[in-house]
Amino acid sequence: MNNQTLAPIYGEGYYCVMNSIRWKKPSLDDPIQFIKGVGPKKALLLQKLELEAIEDFLYFLPFRYEDRSQLKTISNLIPGDFATFIAEVHSSGIIYMGRRKRVFEVIFQDETGTTRAKFFRFNETRMMEKFQTGEKLIVFGKPAVNKRSQLEIVHPETERITGETTIPFEIGKIVPVYHTTEGLHQKSMRSIINNVLEKYLPLIEEVIPEDLLHRYKFLSRSEAFNQLHFPTSEDYTAKDLAKFKTPAQKRLIFEELFLIQIGLAFKKKHSSEIQKGTVFKTRGDLIKRFIKLLPFQLTKAQKRVLADIMEDLEKEKPMNRLIQGDVGSGKTIVALIALLTGVDNKTQTALMAPTEILAEQHYLNIRPYCDALGVELALVTGTLKGKEREAIYQDIESGKTSITIGTHSLVQKAIKFKNLGLAVVDEQHRFGVLQREALGKKGNNPHLLIMTATPIPRSLALTIYGDMDVSFLDEFPPGRQPITTQLFYEKQQDKAYELMNSEIKRGRQAFVVCPLIEESEVMDLKAAVTIFESIQKRFPELNICLIHGKLKKEERQKIMARFLKKEIQVLVSTTVIEVGIDIPNATVMIIEHAERFGLAQLHQLRGRVGRGKHVSHCLLISYFPISEEGKARMKAIQTSRDGFEIAEEDLKIRGPGDFMGTRQSGLPILKVANLIRDIKILDVARKEAFALIDRDPNLEDSAHQPLKNAVQRLLGHHLSLMETI
Repeated sequence: MNNQTLAPIYGEGYYCVMNSIRWKKPSLDDPIQFIKGVGPKKALLLQKLELEAIEDFLYFLPFRYEDRSQLKTISNLIPGDFATFIAEVHSSGIIYMGRRKRVFEVIFQDETGTTRAKFFRFNETRMMEKFQTGEKLIVFGKPAVNKRSQLEIVHPETERITGETTIPFEIGKIVPVYHTTEGLHQKSMRSIINNVLEKYLPLIEEVIPEDLLHRYKFLSRSEAFNQLHFPTSEDYTAKDLAKFKTPAQKRLIFEELFLIQIGLAFKKKHSSEIQKGTVFKTRGDLIKRFIKLLPFQLTKAQKRVLADIMEDLEKEKPMNRLIQGDVGSGKTIVALIALLTGVDNKTQTALMAPTEILAEQHYLNIRPYCDALGVELALVTGTLKGKEREAIYQDIESGKTSITIGTHSLVQKAIKFKNLGLAVVDEQHRFGVLQREALGKKGNNPHLLIMTATPIPRSLALTIYGDMDVSFLDEFPPGRQPITTQLFYEKQQDKAYELMNSEIKRGRQAFVVCPLIEESEVMDLKAAVTIFESIQKRFPELNICLIHGKLKKEERQKIMARFLKKEIQVLVSTTVIEVGIDIPNATVMIIEHAERFGLAQLHQLRGRVGRGKHVSHCLLISYFPISEEGKARMKAIQTSRDGFEIAEEDLKIRGPGDFMGTRQSGLPILKVANLIRDIKILDVARKEAFALIDRDPNLEDSAHQPLKNAVQRLLGHHLSLMETI
């Protein structure tokens, strides 16, 4: 006897364990087997939708709604518009379309006319029973005009009208439409969720403090869920729901964003009160000497950001600052001044980059200044071997090395710093939260400076980096030339390469970036080799070279040095050159299969040129078929040069999870809120969350216990909150 057969005998909540009957108090953590109407087969189908516990169903909200509340007559049906009408079955049966194709056809009639319905997937016996002549039905569907200019509906939903039917379950109201999987129909999903709400709605605990509920006139949590799953046409319309402007939607959106902001506020409060770092003296002799070495003046934006950094470094509380700057805004110089400030204060500093090529590029750019200043510099990557590695590790541990540049190799146990005072993380979105924190644990609460050349939309920054201070490098060094962006389709690619060749004849250089095939270096490299060989064949007179992540460090450095010296005219590459490469004479960036790249990637790649005094070109080559999303990206990158505008557009196209990489960023998956649409609600939620944590830093008030539990459930595996909350 299974649990479901026990329920009618012993009541809901009883289950069987080793032939004994036990009672379990219903809980939102109950597995789906506790839901009426869910058997083993449906349970497996529901698991495909990540529906395993009762609470999962609450947040499994409809992705759209169908308004079936307004009844029409057949004569008033409009092709293309969903409609509900009441009609009798005039006739029904199987018709043949062609030799083998069987179709079940029903002719409906009311006092105003007739229309047809066709079913291509059916059980003949059931259909004949369901559509008997004279049977009165409520019908919902989308009429269309067929080849014979007749009005017909394919697979309409129907409900029988009997003497007992007063309130139809799915017809005559606003009906939710859910994402389903093969074998699981809308009717089944609605029935299951209805059963969930009937039994578990009273168990839904309020998590928003009472004062906020009253202040913003929010619905209760249980009522909000109820109204969103089964809205009443008296209160809402389908259009209201589509705009996410209903009281139920606003309440759940606020709740989700509020919980995230509570977590961020808690984390910021916790770190500022517990951790104590090293107080730095700023603007010392080393910095003054470095400034004199620079062949250019710092921009106003660089000076402003540096002022923010120096103010942080002078405090006992460790710096936790994010610097956002568009491609080419001068972040490396800002980072180096911060690193040298740490050296000036007799501490070690480190810079962590996401790729070996970027780490090497930083090392090559910084080394001349360090040599001139007498500062010991080291490069740590995964390719270090034997005695060289041991020597570098020993110098770091002894304190001889002042600045260490490296990849994620810096966080391995073998690396031990004597006195790490400041860590800089470049292109931070490439690292997971744990990697960043692991670097921080290498010292005694070192100052942390995080940099990104990927502009982050404000809503996303407030969500992912809400516990950080943020500075913006929103100015470019003087003399930067504009970059023209052009799109070429497959048949036009010759024009792109001829433009490249004309620039090379003027003494310029070019990048050619190969397509991202899949998350496989082997496949990407194969594509790069093919393109490299075709360019060589077409332009035999040019000095062309191929660079990729599989090459040894020494080989890559030699190639980049030759490219910098103008010995190489065309550099064919995989996406390893996306960030950090600075070649002033390069004026052409060709991106093959541009439709395969995200907007942020395209913008980053474009930023590799336009760094000198010459006008530069970004040439996108796109191949068919191209998706609507791909077309949107191509349009956006051509019409805007502003990194933040592009980031906002990218967020709209891809969503926050894909924009940052959910696992990498620490961003929980949003189930109700939208960071673009709901930015105003986010601002309010943030204000209220930080104010509450100021009043009750540890959420110790008994009235805040449900809130504390909810934050732990939502964010326990994000933002490293398990240790602090």
